[in-house]
Amino acid sequence: MTATLPWAGTGHHCFGCSPRNPSGLRLEFTDTGDALAAEFRLDHHFESYPGVVHGGILAVICDETMGNLIVLRLGVPALTTSMRMRYVGVVRVGRGYRCVARATAGGELVRASAEILDARGEIVGTATATYKPQRSAA
Repeated sequence: MTATLPWAGTGHHCFGCSPRNPSGLRLEFTDTGDALAAEFRLDHHFESYPGVVHGGILAVICDETMGNLIVLRLGVPALTTSMRMRYVGVVRVGRGYRCVARATAGGELVRASAEILDARGEIVGTATATYKPQRSAA
């Protein structure tokens, strides 16, 4: 099921997920019940070495997918407090990939993990992170 973020239609310009940011990734998310996923295919605007997607862009994709999963589960924005990225394989320009994120509910901090999978389902990158939900003061 396609996931709708709370600020959809508000004019936000998030680099990762806003359809209004002409320089952004324009990620769209699918809620699978226990995870949130984003399919992506990046062009040469996002490369480092010729034909290879920049690792920092992959970190953004993992962070966006994990963070938005928490937003959808808790109903509030969550700020990244720490993140670790592991690059296992090469992500090529012009090929299709999928980022899948899962979260573990916690107290003050929420832990999440993500995997970037190639078209064969092989892991090419992983991330773990902690997020601080921004609950309003009562």
